[in-house]
Amino acid sequence: MYYNYKKQMIKNGLIIALIFLVAITATHHIYYKFKSERNIDYNSKSLDVIFHEKSGDKVTLNKITPVTDSVGLSSNAYTFTIKNNLTVPVNYKIKLIDDIETVEADACNDFQIAKNIIKVSIKVAKDNKIYYLSDLNDSILLNEKIKALEEKEYTIRVWTSNESQPLDNMHYHGKIQIIEQNDDIAKAE
Repeated sequence: MYYNYKKQMIKNGLIIALIFLVAITATHHIYYKFKSERNIDYNSKSLDVIFHEKSGDKVTLNKITPVTDSVGLSSNAYTFTIKNNLTVPVNYKIKLIDDIETVEADACNDFQIAKNIIKVSIKVAKDNKIYYLSDLNDSILLNEKIKALEEKEYTIRVWTSNESQPLDNMHYHGKIQIIEQNDDIAKAE
């Protein structure tokens, strides 16, 4: 019986390539299906804001474990994209404010973490800026200008400073706001 090793190797190679192609295609479709389901759209007059998390603009800090900045920068991320729909540049502010509605709904006003131990990071491109929440003027994380038809992606992370003590039952509820130059706040569609 004659066995053609070369034909068998080609056949096996094609089968493996086909399996990889099917796996990659299926993974791609599954990822983008769930990614689009996570996205939550907010709009103002000039800007489209897409939050890439199911929580949308809500920021929650539940597990209060003091950590270093390097660990905090790898904590849960809140990512969003801002797109200018105009053919002129637009100035805007990114703020992290207290989510008063959630605090009242949960009746947890007495369980809020002090702002002087909460650290927040905003990542623009490859640059991370880290602040204590109490050091922000009017809760503004960033004043920015976006060019005509430009799109920018941001990542915000929140954690408790390693200089604090572990706190039981304490938490933080916040909300990310994008405010245009004319004080128009981006709102959910």
